[in-house]
Amino acid sequence: MDMSQPTFTQNPSNANDADQRLIAAIQGGLPLSARPYAEIGAGIGLSEAEVIARIADLHAKGTIKRLGVVVRHHELGYSANAMVVWDVPDNRVAALGHCLGGFDFVTLCYRRPRRLPDWPYNLFCMIHGKDRQAVLDQVEFMVTRCDLQDIPRHVLFSKRRFKQRGAVYRPQAADCIP
Repeated sequence: MDMSQPTFTQNPSNANDADQRLIAAIQGGLPLSARPYAEIGAGIGLSEAEVIARIADLHAKGTIKRLGVVVRHHELGYSANAMVVWDVPDNRVAALGHCLGGFDFVTLCYRRPRRLPDWPYNLFCMIHGKDRQAVLDQVEFMVTRCDLQDIPRHVLFSKRRFKQRGAVYRPQAADCIP
């Protein structure tokens, strides 16, 4: 099937509703089966081909930017997780964000507003390591490579994981709390 030219066998007037059902069905993750798109389709009244075509169309429209994997890092032996917060001058955030985000061991890197006077940090990045020292070594590596010696920072290690999953954009009815 040519994924670059998706077609729909359903009435186009139903596409919006079907796309919303599809987004709700896939946001929690794909089923671990030989034919996950067929399984998803069976649950929402679409064929496997329609699910694949709709995902391709949603991707082409920019509604879905990517499909990714949420890796449960503890299960892989990565027990040290740290959010590193940086107080970066505003005129350096873009360049330093790109530098930090370029490291393979950085899983998230984003800018947030400061909350002065108590919270001066505006650049955040998440690092997962086998142990605390490995994470601290990675932070020092970033400091050296991105020339961050003069930038105030804090390394905030996680103590307990309560939840780890991808984003939810279309809550299921059962997920809604009155």
